[in-house]
Amino acid sequence: MLSLGIDPGTAIIGFGLVRELPDSSLQAVHYGVIRTPATMAMPERLAMIYDEVMALATLYQPDSAGVEELFFARNVTTAITVAQGRGVILLALQKAGIVIHEYKPNQIKQTTSGYGGADKHQMQEMVRLLLNLDSIPRPDDAADALAIAITNIQLGSLGGLLAE
Repeated sequence: MLSLGIDPGTAIIGFGLVRELPDSSLQAVHYGVIRTPATMAMPERLAMIYDEVMALATLYQPDSAGVEELFFARNVTTAITVAQGRGVILLALQKAGIVIHEYKPNQIKQTTSGYGGADKHQMQEMVRLLLNLDSIPRPDDAADALAIAITNIQLGSLGGLLAE
């Protein structure tokens, strides 16, 4: 199974592709970020995000994708902006015909580290260990996206089994 994990945003969007191997081990296939210039108008940034997500979907053809749900306790303006980017990401994945699963931040932490209250460093180290990487993936958004892809492999397949 090839899983695409996406950490949504509008300025920086993390992405990570993780493959589950026949022995159930996990392998990082590709990861990084999509950056949109702050000087660009929002409609142009959203179009850029759509195009980049479509390009990833077309090139790698993942079996499914995991996208983090939004959690904002304070800044409503930031939440609205990130929600716009997240909506475009969901649209691109849907148009590409990819099965989409959405995960809460604490689900991702619980699945990846075994603790729903894990901090960022704990999560990054667990991603490094689970994917047998020499160093913690950078930038942070890419590491987060890999954690989402790992969660999608673990919980996405479980969700499919439970639905049968």
